[in-house]
Amino acid sequence: MYAVLIFIAVLVVLFLIIAGWVMGVYNRLVTYRNRYENAFSQIDVQLKRRHDLIPNLVNVVKGYMAHEKDTLEAVINARNQALSASSAASKNPGDADAIKNLAGAESNLNGALGRLMMIAEDYPDLKANENMLALQEELTSTENKVSFARQGYNDAVTIYNTAREVFPASMISNSFGFENAQLYEVEDEGSREAPEVNF
Repeated sequence: MYAVLIFIAVLVVLFLIIAGWVMGVYNRLVTYRNRYENAFSQIDVQLKRRHDLIPNLVNVVKGYMAHEKDTLEAVINARNQALSASSAASKNPGDADAIKNLAGAESNLNGALGRLMMIAEDYPDLKANENMLALQEELTSTENKVSFARQGYNDAVTIYNTAREVFPASMISNSFGFENAQLYEVEDEGSREAPEVNF
């Protein structure tokens, strides 16, 4: 009888240790997931700021570049696509496809902005416009903030993915549906740098 009680006590203690470990791993994964979701929200804030600056930029440029309508429309279309992709990604930053679509849309927007800025170089009055200079400063500042926010997000995703992939935590993460998070990577080499906005 005494041996049975000891055996049951050992089983209970073992069960409590394993249950505590599982809860610890689960809670750590939840914490890391919340951190990368929060880090994405920082990107989202800066992208919204950037997207809000673009119509102002187009309005300032529009008066000077009346015959460059196609370029202006390309910037607005790229901005709208980026805004839509940003909205989809902010609803679920853990969705790898949404993050990839966002990176692609932002890459397209960078390309369109770069073309706009190259064309704007041909307009000396535009380069001297106070509103344009202020928008240039805001856009440059926002691009820097997006880069820092993206770095923070990627760091948080890396920590989360590492925590969910190491053994034996991978058994817990797979059992509870913790999916791999997607890094926010710039797709092509040309868009790795912020668009040139110097006048």
